[in-house]
Amino acid sequence: MPQEATSRYSAASRFLKPAGFILTALYLANAFTPLRMHYDMIRYFGIEECILYGCPPDSAAAQDYLPYGYTWLLVVLGKIGILKSFTIVLVNCIYLFAGLYFIRKIFARSLQPLLFVVLVLLNWTVMKFTVHPLSEIQFFFFSTASLYFFYRYTHERKFLPLIFSFGFAGLAFLTRTIGVALVPALLLGICWEHKTELANIVRKNKIVVIVLLLLVAAVFIFSKQLGLNHYTGVRSEQFKGNLTTMGILGWHFKEWTEVILNVPFGRIEHYLGSSALFIFIVLGIIFFCWFIYTLLRTNAIPFFIKIYLLAYCAIIFYWPFYDPRFWVPIIPMTIAVFLHGPVEFKRLTKIVRPILVSVYCLLGIFALGYLTYTSFDKKVFSKTQANGVYRNEYETYFYGKTLSDTTTQKNDEFVVHLLKKYN
Repeated sequence: MPQEATSRYSAASRFLKPAGFILTALYLANAFTPLRMHYDMIRYFGIEECILYGCPPDSAAAQDYLPYGYTWLLVVLGKIGILKSFTIVLVNCIYLFAGLYFIRKIFARSLQPLLFVVLVLLNWTVMKFTVHPLSEIQFFFFSTASLYFFYRYTHERKFLPLIFSFGFAGLAFLTRTIGVALVPALLLGICWEHKTELANIVRKNKIVVIVLLLLVAAVFIFSKQLGLNHYTGVRSEQFKGNLTTMGILGWHFKEWTEVILNVPFGRIEHYLGSSALFIFIVLGIIFFCWFIYTLLRTNAIPFFIKIYLLAYCAIIFYWPFYDPRFWVPIIPMTIAVFLHGPVEFKRLTKIVRPILVSVYCLLGIFALGYLTYTSFDKKVFSKTQANGVYRNEYETYFYGKTLSDTTTQKNDEFVVHLLKKYN
C-alpha cells in the first residue's frame, strides 16, 4: 500500500474501528429477530422435518431437489434441541465473520481490512440474508474456506491444506450446486502454481491425481443426484415462455446495480418509474465491466480467485431467474476486488470512489437501522417481512389472530407450525 494511502487509512481507522464494532453489535442484536420466513426457507425446513420425522414419499419435501448441505445443519441443530431463530442467525454471523477472516488472510498485503469489513457489513443483501435461515452465508463460509486453504497450499506446498481446500469445496457444493465454480478455480490453480513441475507432480502423486479425476468424473456420473440436470433443465423450461437471453442479462446487470449501489431496485423504481430499469441496467453494465477490468488487471489478486469469480459470474449470468440474493456469496470478494482499483485510473477513482462509497454507506446505514427496527417491532415485522406475504401467519402467532379486518386469505398451517416450533 502506498505511503500516502497508508497515512489516509490510518487516519480513517480511528472512525472505521468503532464503526466495525457497532456494526458487529447490530448484527448480533438481530439474532433476536423472529424467524424470517422465505419461500426457500420453508422448503429447507420441510426437508428437515421430513428427515427427522418422516414424510410420504410423494410429498413435496421428499421430492424437493434443494441440495441437502444446509438442511443437514438444520437437522443437527434440531437433533441437539437448539434449532431456533436465534441460533440460526448466530451461526450465520459466525460463518460470515469467519469468511471475512479468510478473505483478509488471502489479501493480507493489499487490503485495507477495516474499510473492507465495514463495506461488507453495510451491504443490504449481506445483512438481509445473514438473518434469514437460507444457505447463502453457509456457502460463503465453505467456499471462502476452500479458497483460503488453497491459498495456504500455494505458500506452504503441503498437501494437508490442499485436502482441506477440496473438502470445503465439496461441502460448498453440497450446500449450493454453484459450488461447482470452485472446481476450475482449484484445478487450474494447481496447474498455474506448478506450470513447470506439473509433469513431476503427476508422476510422483499418481494416487492423488487419480482421486481428483475420479471426483470430477463422479460429478458427471451422479449429475442427476447432485441436481445438475435440474440446473440445465430449468433454463430449457424457462425459454419455452417469452424469456430471452437479453432479458436474462438485463436481470443480472440490474442485480449488479442493486448490490454495488446498495439499494433494492423497488426503492428507486418508486421514485423514477419506468426509467429506473434502464438506468439500473446501464449502471450494472458499467459496474460489472469495471469489476472484470480490475479483476484481470490487478496482480495482487491470486489467479485461482480470478478463475473462481469468473466461473461464478458465468454461471449466474446463465441462470434464468432474477434475485440479488444470487450474488451474496461473492459480494465480500467483489468488494475486495473493487478496493484494488487499477492505478491507471487513479484520477477517476479519486473522484468517483468517495461519492460512491458515501452513497453506499448511507444507504447501508439506513438498511441496517431499518432491519434492526423490524426485528424488535412485531407489528412492522409482520407487515414487511417477505413483503407481507406471511402477515396473517405472523399476526396469528404473535397475537392469536390477524389484525387486518380486510384479510380473507387463510393461514398456511405449516408456516404457523414452524413459527411455534422454531421461533
